[in-house]
This record gives sequence, structure tokens and C-alpha cells, in this order.
Amino acid sequence: MKDRKKIFEIRHLKKYYSVSQKQWLKAVDDVSFDIYEGETLGIVGESGCGKTTCGKTCLGMIEKSGGEVLFMGQDVHSMKRREHFEFTKKVQMIFQDPYASLDPHQKVYNIIAEGIRIHKMAKGKKEEEKMVSELLEMVGLNAEHASRNVHEFSGGQRQRIGIARALSVNPEFLFCDEPISALDVSIQAQIINLLMKLQKERKLTMLFIAHDLSVVKHISDRVGVMYLGRMVELTMADQLYINPKHPYTQALLSAIPIADPDECKRKERIMLDGDVPSPINLPLGCRFASRCSKCMEICKSIEPNMIEVEQGHFVACHLYK
Repeated sequence: MKDRKKIFEIRHLKKYYSVSQKQWLKAVDDVSFDIYEGETLGIVGESGCGKTTCGKTCLGMIEKSGGEVLFMGQDVHSMKRREHFEFTKKVQMIFQDPYASLDPHQKVYNIIAEGIRIHKMAKGKKEEEKMVSELLEMVGLNAEHASRNVHEFSGGQRQRIGIARALSVNPEFLFCDEPISALDVSIQAQIINLLMKLQKERKLTMLFIAHDLSVVKHISDRVGVMYLGRMVELTMADQLYINPKHPYTQALLSAIPIADPDECKRKERIMLDGDVPSPINLPLGCRFASRCSKCMEICKSIEPNMIEVEQGHFVACHLYK
């Protein structure tokens, strides 16, 4: 990865929400990672761990509380108006809920053509119509669908429209915020395969947020695991599944269902005891200590830093000091 171009550089990113005069909810707390050109970085974790907030803060959709986010060397949170306009062309988002992210009474054509018009990508009406038709066909829909209203489409079709809208301005980077979680299981694989196909054809870089570890393994080159606002492990996707280091990652992977009943019997399920600490009143030391079977005394008082335990494999755990 060292010789590849960095698209995003995230350093000590923080996003805190004020709950009262003395209390803060630490949604993202001192998170650092890079995203390299042409790769898909997956971020996983339980609901409420801060993964979506982290992604939206990286894109400048949410104001940061601290740290630094660089996109191709530019600070995302201090861009001037013109710079931000160019940034929105290069970086696009696919939303979690296709029912909420698309106006049901809008024509499909207008939804996809909006970005083309804003960024003046077509020389005239005919070229605009051709671009919309090509985008619809690219995502597995028909050119005739352009004249219909969004409310006439199913959830899977709406998400395809959302993908076409994101691709309409020829972005270099896609932020996918749990793009299949609101869809039927039968449709999820189609959307994942479509995203993988488009990423390869258009040489896109992607940040893919999800809570389904099997999906993330399928689509990602590298995977980061978040727990209560912190990144606890980051490595290549295959390496994470073969040799997970953090006890939390091990527990998550042990919960993945296996189709083979014999293999399922052999597989050891790691059960987590204890309650998840409050993100408003975080404990001293490691945030996972109260649920960890390998907890040591140091874990209760000192928070572990991310260290590289193998080439490209980072983990925040005192077991590896």
C-alpha cells in the first residue's frame, strides 16, 4: 500500500456531541486511517459504534470536533466554496435508505440529470438525455424508466437509481453508507455485485460502511473494525478473517452464520458477557475491557493505542505489547 496514492488521510479524527454542560457523547474518538486509490475500505461494527458518523465527518457532511481530514492533500473542513464545489463532484455518496434519499414524486430523469446540470457536464439537451440513458442501463435499468416517478419503483430499483445519481458526475470516490441494509436479502447480492462491477470498470475508490461482516469481506480490500467510537483493528480483508487479533473482532467473526451444519458444530461461538458501556460515560482504559474474557489489569486503566503487529495489520489491544 505504501507506493499507492492516498485519496483520504484521516488523522486523530474526533466528533463529540454535547449532552449537557459537563457531558459529551464521543461518537468518533481519535480515529486515524488512510484510504488508497482504487481500493474499497470497509468499516464494520455494531449499531451505534460511530462508523457512519466517521464516514460523514470525513466527507465534511458533519463538522469535526478535532483532528484532520485530507482529500488529496486538501483539508476537507477548511475548503473554500469553489474547492468544495469541485470536491462534491469528485466525492459522491450512496445512502442507506433508498426510500428516504430519493423524492418519490420526482421523475427519475430529473434526479439523475440534476448533478449533470449543476456541474455542466453536458453540452446540450441531447447529450444530457444520452448520459441519463447510459447511466440507467449501466445500473441495470432501462432508458424508458427515466420518464417514470420514483414511487413506482421497488427498493432495489430505487437504490440503483441512487447509484446512477451518484455516478452521474463521474466521481473518483464513493461513500456507501450501509447501501443494502434496507433491502430484501434477495436483492442485496445484486446491489453488491453491481457496486463491485462499477468500481472495477470506473476505477473508483470506495468507503463501504456495514454491519454485515460477510458482505464486507466480499466487497472490501481492507477492513477496519470500530467499537464505541474507536478503531480497534485494521488490516487486509482476508487477513482479518483468517487471523483476527482483537478479542472484539474474534467475537464478531464467531457469530457469522455458516451454511455447512458440520462445520457449524465445530466452530466455537465466543459469547460476550457484560453490558456495552455508555458512550457518554466511558470507562477508563480499554472500552471493551468489561466484556473481554482476556482482560488484564492494564486494560482497566490504560487505553491501548493502535500498533502494527504484522505488516499492514494494526490492532489496539494490550495483548500484543
